[in-house]
Amino acid sequence: MEIKKTALAGTLESSDIQITLSPATSGGIQIDLDSAVASQYGDQIKDVITTTLQGFQIENALVKAVDKGALDCVIKARTVAVAQRALEQTEPAWEVL
Repeated sequence: MEIKKTALAGTLESSDIQITLSPATSGGIQIDLDSAVASQYGDQIKDVITTTLQGFQIENALVKAVDKGALDCVIKARTVAVAQRALEQTEPAWEVL
């Protein structure tokens, strides 16, 4: 699916992640991760974001993620929220959950 607009979900509070999703014309899903634990958990964080976006059939996107120690379930929830906002979907994406 094509991203219709840039969207944001999450906060910069402890145990949360702020994700900004922007359209890209090519290059796949490109993730810019800012996290104090990127050396330990960066690959896992990127995998959760990528897998969730692929569930929405998003193939090309620019992602800026600022992690403050979020668990996988929070990362997935924020990614679902930002994807639905960027795609301008109002109905829950049950198949992605």
